[in-house]
Amino acid sequence: MAQVKVTQRKSVIDRSKRQKGTMQALGLRKMNQSVTHEATPQILGMIAKVNHLVEVEHL
Repeated sequence: MAQVKVTQRKSVIDRSKRQKGTMQALGLRKMNQSVTHEATPQILGMIAKVNHLVEVEHL
């Protein structure tokens, strides 16, 4: 399955508790931190919910 690289580009300060939880579930805790995940429907759904905070690269 394809991989996606997700990088946090904006802060989670002043964001909803739900968005903060989604960012933690993706493994993002600091600005400019990157993580790689399998492109499953669950991961893509989480990325869609916080797409204004992250940058996504398809590997």
